[in-house]
Amino acid sequence: MSFLRPSDEPSVAIRQLSRWLEAETPDPLLIETSGSTGKPKGVVLPRRAVLASVEASARRLGESGRWLLALPSSYVAGVQVIVRSLVAGHEPIVVDGLDIGRAAASDHTDTPVFASLVPTQLHRIMGDPEQLAALAHCHSVLVGGGGLDRHLRDRAEELGVNVVTTYGSSETSGGCVYDGMPLDGVGVTIGADGRVRIAGPTLFSHYDHDPELTARTLVDGWFLTSDAGRLDEDGRLEILGRLDDVVISGGVKIPLATVAGRLREHLLVDQAEVFGVPDVEWGQKLVAVVVCSVDDAELRDWVSMVHPRSWAPREFVRVSSLPLLPNGKVDRQAIQAGL
Repeated sequence: MSFLRPSDEPSVAIRQLSRWLEAETPDPLLIETSGSTGKPKGVVLPRRAVLASVEASARRLGESGRWLLALPSSYVAGVQVIVRSLVAGHEPIVVDGLDIGRAAASDHTDTPVFASLVPTQLHRIMGDPEQLAALAHCHSVLVGGGGLDRHLRDRAEELGVNVVTTYGSSETSGGCVYDGMPLDGVGVTIGADGRVRIAGPTLFSHYDHDPELTARTLVDGWFLTSDAGRLDEDGRLEILGRLDDVVISGGVKIPLATVAGRLREHLLVDQAEVFGVPDVEWGQKLVAVVVCSVDDAELRDWVSMVHPRSWAPREFVRVSSLPLLPNGKVDRQAIQAGL
């Protein structure tokens, strides 16, 4: 089976997806996940699923128009920015760095302008009045890729930015829940184990070369996510965290156990546990609680030797020992309560 793999070069991806939308019988997209659990997955998305997401998004936002592309074009969020813009009849505007102002100023039409960011990008823009003013002129600004700090959202909205938080994944063709409410046609339930389950026309068809994972993940028309959540009395979804002990920091998924395991491999580290704690800029930041005298820089370099630099903890807390449970295991709850 052949696929279209969107390029990580924005101009190339725009051309690819433009032809893909025009094709009579297009190949499905193959979107590679970030590999937060150690092995990237190839998510196969038929065009009908992507277009169902585009149409549902436009209905929820109440408008369509030109989009600013400030996200990687090979991942699902960037792909959706491109496709939404093209379906609306406009080529997306590629943002250089975080220069939202310059990108928005290059649009000389009266069409509504939209943007999609991760929380870290929004945090950085908040410190730049010029960029913030440009962002406030957008019809809507979708923010996904990790939990958005409530205070950051409030500040942005007070300054005129129309923020819409999104939840979704490659398997759901990107964001399928806006401000806690599923898009039209999307079903959300919570399993007995607290797992978020999603159904609807935006779902992927399968994982490439992994029928076993597909069978475990797509069950009776439902996508079983790796997230724990709950629904309030109005049916609004609240994400409580990752069932597989993975946090999202700056839009990057980071497996805590893997980072802790790497720290413990250092000869001068006696014990180590890693946690994700709320952070205004990063959504969550990694904090390592360690029993050692090694300095922070050396520990970050140690992690980065075998993992992405973004996986290195941003803060280290040194203790003389870690508390233990009666069974001899580390009492992670007691440690986290003290952070």
